[in-house]
Amino acid sequence: MRNKPNAQEPTLAGGHHELDPYLPRSGNLGYRISRYALVLDYRVSSNRLAGVATITATSYQRLTRFTLDLATSLRVDRVTVNGSRVRFSHRSGKLSVTPADPIPPGGAMTVVVRYNGNPRPVRSQWGTVGWEELDDGSLCANQPNGAPSWFPCDDHPEAKAPFHIEITTDSPYHTLANGRLVSKQRRAAMTTWVYDQVEPMSTYLASIQIGQYDRRVLSDGDVPVHALVPRRLSAEFDVSFARQVKMVDAFTEMFGPYPFPQYTAVVTDDELDIPLEAQSFSTFGSNHCDGTLDHERLIAHELAHQWFGNSVTCARWQDIWLHEGFACYSEWLWSQHSGGRSADEWARHYYEKLQHTRFTTPLADPGPSQMFDDWVYKRGAITLHALRLRIGDGDFFALLRRWTDKYRYRTVTTEDFVALASTFTSTPLGDIWRDWLHTPALPPFPHLHP
Repeated sequence: MRNKPNAQEPTLAGGHHELDPYLPRSGNLGYRISRYALVLDYRVSSNRLAGVATITATSYQRLTRFTLDLATSLRVDRVTVNGSRVRFSHRSGKLSVTPADPIPPGGAMTVVVRYNGNPRPVRSQWGTVGWEELDDGSLCANQPNGAPSWFPCDDHPEAKAPFHIEITTDSPYHTLANGRLVSKQRRAAMTTWVYDQVEPMSTYLASIQIGQYDRRVLSDGDVPVHALVPRRLSAEFDVSFARQVKMVDAFTEMFGPYPFPQYTAVVTDDELDIPLEAQSFSTFGSNHCDGTLDHERLIAHELAHQWFGNSVTCARWQDIWLHEGFACYSEWLWSQHSGGRSADEWARHYYEKLQHTRFTTPLADPGPSQMFDDWVYKRGAITLHALRLRIGDGDFFALLRRWTDKYRYRTVTTEDFVALASTFTSTPLGDIWRDWLHTPALPPFPHLHP
């Protein structure tokens, strides 16, 4: 029997990271964060946030000064390092901290930041991302660089850490954050919700959802599945999300054990352009819950991200196909599993569409302006289909399960996947990687290997 990782003793990704060329202003050098503890107070009507962030970290070089990412829409009141109040400056999205005494290499740091303000999304070349007000509540949509809109952090996908999130807000509202709800206490008009996310999490996946929701228990089986739904959409939800639990079971069989303690589907009372994934839950707009199965592919896509993106996370943004290509292919796998079009039919359908696309960059490095373009999702999925046709179903799904097991709670690169795939076949795969990952031009549609 294979030993499962102990969720209380997460395996952290390795040493330190470099700044990402796609987002060179995000992330920080000189230290490694091992835990975030966020104590937040949020008032819905005024969109007012007061926070205390306690950040535990270890230096990997001598530090006379270090920085954290934090949007300047929030005002910093005080910073302490190892119990001593210190000097700081806050401009251009960076909180610069000068400890009273230099931190030696390997030195432990406990950094406490008190801050407050009206959180709002940060502007980026991908639109506005981060904390966003709804008509009656709020949500967080951080990908790729919106986390600093509501807490100070090392905003780099490789900088995974466990989180403790404690948030107090108006009592009529249901509040969801990452991980397991460990306590809920109501005092007069306010309720404090406490969540522990013990499995390491990238900052862009940290999220809080606040709204007037009914909580539904869809399954209390091996993987507890819950939902938060506005009461007015209850009947529509019963149809649109009817197969959510079966989908969890199917993906667990295909991809290996579900990586977190539970899964929650949130449906906001507002319409959303696209659904959002966060670690241990996904958020959909009311327009995705319309009493039909028309948006089921999106439900599959966001669920698949729990394995591909949230547990196994790209170490650099150029490898985003490891998230989106895998989640897109999962849509096609679910379609076939549930009696719809086969994965091969979907691959052919989107290949025809891609033939009308002019590719200027390779899938393995699409560039920051294109990394969320639809072609990255579809070409990434067809790349997996080409691999599946080459090595066969048995080895392909064994590879996926090994991928999610070996790199559970860790960060990865395209090279990691290429290396692992080579151990599942004696058939050469170099042409697949050359043609589909590293050459901009679209190769011929893949065929079953003889």
